[in-house]
Amino acid sequence: MMRQMQEQMKAQFEQLGINPAGFVNPFTSLFSQVGKTNSGANGKEEVLSIATARDTATKFVKVQGLKPLGTKDVSVVENAFEISELWLNEATAFPASTHAPIAVSRMDWVLETMPGWHKTIEPLAAGLSSAISDLMDQAMNAQAADPEQGQPPIEMITAMLRSFIGTMIATQLGQSIGTLATSVTGAHDVGLPLLDPARAIVIPENIENWAVDLEIAKSEVFIFHALREGAVARLFAHNPWLVSYIQSAVVEYGKGIHIDIDAIQRQAQEAFEGMQANMPEGAGEGEAISFALDNGIFTPEESPAQKSALLKLETVLALIDGWTDEVVSLAAGDRIPSIEQLRESHRRRRASSSPAQQLFSSMLGLQVSPKLTREASTFWKKIREVKSVGERDQIWSGFLPTADDLLDPEKFLTSTSIPDDLSGLL
Repeated sequence: MMRQMQEQMKAQFEQLGINPAGFVNPFTSLFSQVGKTNSGANGKEEVLSIATARDTATKFVKVQGLKPLGTKDVSVVENAFEISELWLNEATAFPASTHAPIAVSRMDWVLETMPGWHKTIEPLAAGLSSAISDLMDQAMNAQAADPEQGQPPIEMITAMLRSFIGTMIATQLGQSIGTLATSVTGAHDVGLPLLDPARAIVIPENIENWAVDLEIAKSEVFIFHALREGAVARLFAHNPWLVSYIQSAVVEYGKGIHIDIDAIQRQAQEAFEGMQANMPEGAGEGEAISFALDNGIFTPEESPAQKSALLKLETVLALIDGWTDEVVSLAAGDRIPSIEQLRESHRRRRASSSPAQQLFSSMLGLQVSPKLTREASTFWKKIREVKSVGERDQIWSGFLPTADDLLDPEKFLTSTSIPDDLSGLL
């Protein structure tokens, strides 16, 4: 099955014009790796190869064509940020970053954000690796109880599986990042803390493409994206705990990964039995396996803890996106005549092809609801109207609202405020 999957990955690369020979083959060096660990630069075992993810992403970007930055691009971006940073000073209590915002190419974006992607997704690879180890421990105990002549050593199978899973996730991550590089407008377009330290960077080429078919002055489009990028950069720069909060949700999900062989065998049997009616005539084993994987029959069921982690992640991503929308709207005011058209265009694109949704859908099966993001934007606006900009932003340093809280901002304020007279509590 794994060899079939490897061949399918190779065929996908070849269709894109990418030479798959440059990628790590988990089978060729299997026997030399048994008993050894794959160590990263910090000396710890590396369960997700950042080099594989980076190589895959950069090759995907090269396939799309490389467009270098021009002096005009840099000048347009500098002007947009010069204006947007002044406007943001009035719309948020978080001051501007000490790191100057810059324009980057698609390739630069990949290289700049790769460490952040790796840190965010690595817990998934670690969870799968741990699940495989647990599975192999069970197999070793069974083998010790009833050894069979000629059966391959469990340690060798474990090494093969761990290597394969790590390479598969790294390749999938690299493919996702390489694809995103053609559409994202900045480092924080995905709403994740990908840069350390947090700072604003935008991709002029993608903003130009974003503006196609919009009858809006390009200067307004660039300022709009500079406002969004600058706002999120300020949020992450002054709330570093958010990085740990988002990371912990992914870690919690990864820890809950459990491989239930009996359930997988049962699902596979049911899927293959009913596959004859759905598979085209003459389809081979490779197509059958691809069909099964595409339909998720080898995906373990999520535990309650994992579902809770996904809800936590979905809510915080919606809160970040909703807060950004509210801040940008306030900062732009009537200074950008087309601000409502720009916001609506952004919402439509988010609903159909959100960068964060593309990634988390493929890696976690997470769907970030556009409805939840709209509710978050309304929530932040209401808090600001009832209180102030400062008190709205102060919420980020306390308990974050839940999805239910978004529907009743005033109730949330009441539940989190401290009464002036505490005598009744004594």
